Amino acid sequence: MTPVSQLTRRNYMIAAHDALAVAIALLASFYLRFDGGDAFYARLPLLLRILPLFVAFSVVICYVFNLTTTKWRFISLPDALNILRVATVLAVALIVLDYAFIFAAANGKSPVLFGRITIVLYWFLQVFTLSALRFGYRYFRYTRIRRHAQTDGASATLLIGRAADAEVLIRAIESGAVKQLWPVGVLSPSAADRGQSIRNVPVLGGLDDLEDVVRDYAGRGKPISRVVMTPSAFEPEAHPEAVLIRAKRLGLLVSRLPSLESGDVPRLTNVAVEDLLLRPSHKIDYARLEALVKGKAVIVTGGGGSIGSEICDRVMTFGAARLLVLEHSEPALYAITERLTEHATGATIEGRIADIRDRERIMNLMKEFKPDIVFHAAALKHVPILERDWSEGVKTNIFGSVNVADAARAAGAEAMVMISTDKAIEPVSMLGLTKRFAEMYCQALDHDLMVQSAGKPHMRLISVRFGNVLASNGSVVPKFKAQIEAGGPLTVTHPDMVRYFMTIREACDLVLTAATHALTPARPDVSVYVLNMGQPVKIVEMAERMIRLSGLEPGIDIQIVFTGIRPGERLNEILFATEEPPKEIGVAGIMAAKPNEPPMQTLRKWLAALEEAIARDDRSTIGAVLKDAVPEFGSHAA
Repeated sequence: MTPVSQLTRRNYMIAAHDALAVAIALLASFYLRFDGGDAFYARLPLLLRILPLFVAFSVVICYVFNLTTTKWRFISLPDALNILRVATVLAVALIVLDYAFIFAAANGKSPVLFGRITIVLYWFLQVFTLSALRFGYRYFRYTRIRRHAQTDGASATLLIGRAADAEVLIRAIESGAVKQLWPVGVLSPSAADRGQSIRNVPVLGGLDDLEDVVRDYAGRGKPISRVVMTPSAFEPEAHPEAVLIRAKRLGLLVSRLPSLESGDVPRLTNVAVEDLLLRPSHKIDYARLEALVKGKAVIVTGGGGSIGSEICDRVMTFGAARLLVLEHSEPALYAITERLTEHATGATIEGRIADIRDRERIMNLMKEFKPDIVFHAAALKHVPILERDWSEGVKTNIFGSVNVADAARAAGAEAMVMISTDKAIEPVSMLGLTKRFAEMYCQALDHDLMVQSAGKPHMRLISVRFGNVLASNGSVVPKFKAQIEAGGPLTVTHPDMVRYFMTIREACDLVLTAATHALTPARPDVSVYVLNMGQPVKIVEMAERMIRLSGLEPGIDIQIVFTGIRPGERLNEILFATEEPPKEIGVAGIMAAKPNEPPMQTLRKWLAALEEAIARDDRSTIGAVLKDAVPEFGSHAA
């Protein structure tokens, strides 16, 4: 309920309208019941004495049921139900007034003031008087917006998707949230929607009817110029690729409604190629994620990168009170802090230049900020680059991760979540090897803290492994898009190269979900999580799809060239090592791994040896130490 102190002049005007509506309804029902005769005039003086008090009481009831605080332009079914509730409460109040006070005061010797018929008449008249202007104003606004939407240069548009999705978009158009288009029809993949109408917009057929519908409207002099694909249009059974290719052949502009999440303002974006390369996403428990970060202080290392920036965005969305973004790149830090500031959530957002290799800097920043949760996304990640510069990978991915873990512990954080990779499983590259070593350090520290706490709450350290994310910096999708725009060729390392893919949004939401599981007392033993990446994708098939989605033919308009496997790469990525079978944890999209856990004392010896080898830039010793730490290194390179 809105506090009285926040009521505006508009609210008081609505309250005055409701008071007048109550008075009119009561007087009119009284007059109609007694037909304006002697009985009416005999009762009128008592009615006029009661009326001011009853009207004042009715204003309070209208406020309690939010009638005085609801904008009329948005009035809907819940408000209609509130009007019925108000009319019912006031009618019951009249019954109590009539029989409990007036009749009792007369000791049952005189008739009641209103009577049952008057009160029934009053209920119907009250519903009408409270509703008439409200719904009349809503209808006036609705028709005016529809008229403007149709006449202000709006494009005739077909909506693609199920009725429920289309209804959300149509409402957004009617309210003015989405402009410059007007829906003339819906094409739905559901047979149950055919022949129906959604807010006066007809469902014209299925997805296969696109060409026929467009030609029919063009023949009637009402050409369709645009198609909007809703989320249900991207489900596999809807064959989104076919829809996009047909629309492009017809010369239609294609847009998409990317999200129907609660609280999201409907907005249209262009259809990206990666939208059509997806498997069905896992259902995310957003309430669980909000419970994790709401009101918390969060640090994200590498916050300007693809994964780090998305984690920053999600923790802001779920209500973090304070966010510190640590980033080594000044342009990336500026870009992410500017973007986050646009959220206007009221959270405190701070960005600091920092290199995770600088132990003292990281320690001081974390002690000053006092985080509740640390998400460690900073890393060197490009496989061929790290194969040339082993020592740089060790400095950042191993010693940088050790610095972040130790600093989070010293600052009293509840949890540290390290972003790992599927390449850490039976690694064949320096990226996978350094990430696996960082996982082991986090496992060992997590184990030691658990033992030291003796069952009491303690900081958790977990690692989350997943594969490639679509459209991330340096990933294959933006590379292929750039090569297609340049006219080709598309470069693929090997015809049998296979990778796992998921969206950045889904990966980050599942990372947060893994953190909620780690902080649950029921399963404190899991410290390495693996995201369910679905089915792997052949890179050459992805290249061919992207060429076709651009309206071209592979091998004819755009060539595909095989360049050979690069150092540190393998044909098939894996999600679990031979010695660590997957374990279900009861959370959709996430499994647990139980890899080898060397003790902290052993890890300290390896770290000391690595530090000495790096100081001498001794590549062979670095390799020997890491091979000793991760014996499975290079054993499954195929």
